[in-house]
Amino acid sequence: MKGEYRPYNERTPDEQYKNLIRAVLDQGTWGPSPMVDENGKEVRTIDLLGAPVMRFDLLKNGVPFITERKLGFWKAAVGELLAFVNGVHTQEGLEEYNCKWWQAWCTEKKCAKRGLETGDLGPGSYGAAFHDFPTVDDGSFNQFAEIIQQMKERPELKTHFISPWIPQYTIRNKDHQQKVVVCPCHGWMHFRILDDKLNLVMFQRSCDVLVGCVSNWMQYSAFLLAMADVLDLEPGEFVHMISDAHIYENQLPWADEILARETKPFPTLKITNSHDNIFDYRPDDFELSDYDPAPGIKGIPVAI
Repeated sequence: MKGEYRPYNERTPDEQYKNLIRAVLDQGTWGPSPMVDENGKEVRTIDLLGAPVMRFDLLKNGVPFITERKLGFWKAAVGELLAFVNGVHTQEGLEEYNCKWWQAWCTEKKCAKRGLETGDLGPGSYGAAFHDFPTVDDGSFNQFAEIIQQMKERPELKTHFISPWIPQYTIRNKDHQQKVVVCPCHGWMHFRILDDKLNLVMFQRSCDVLVGCVSNWMQYSAFLLAMADVLDLEPGEFVHMISDAHIYENQLPWADEILARETKPFPTLKITNSHDNIFDYRPDDFELSDYDPAPGIKGIPVAI
């Protein structure tokens, strides 16, 4: 991996996560439609459209693994995205990448409602879009294989863009049955090579700030490191843009707890086992250090 991290003792604590929580609580609007938590109870969300843009210069200030609570599941988050990049769209396949939290979304009931086999995220899922995007001739298109080739051949282009959205499988009306258990929430990626550094802007349509956001920061910062490694570039900025940032009403006590905790400098994430092919990376190829978080917080509710 090219480039060196700024020493840990020279990094500045980053308040962007707390600022995002405050923005949602102070500026958000209660959503009109209730969601359902893991116990089947309907809950509302406070939604903020167009959340503040967050920027993380990885080598200058560390990778955005929040320190207000310990995130011991970081390899599962990284593994989830790596699995999707490899075209995985089943619960069983995700578990091979150390990600085991999709059971609640891949139940027999939820899959049957969409005409899918139990455990199948569907042809409209991240893995299908990234690795096997359908083409008009009934073929498939591997977005990452092609975009890496494009970046090697034409690094100056502004069109290094990836989409997780396959409209014909995500639309839901009387004429179309949704073919995905969860419509992609994140994964619109714009890579830009500037000053021999690889930068990543990730647009997210829907973000559970208390649960999903922290996983997304971990997985996309790690993925930026891997992409830069493959392209023999120094990693630059990870920029996060959210359309709908929300907090569930039953998460409010945990939001207050996080806001009350100390923020410490971000840690260091390094690649210990490099690959020439982006599809060969696995969670164990990364090593985390300089991580000094507050104790973990258990029991934050998740909407199903």
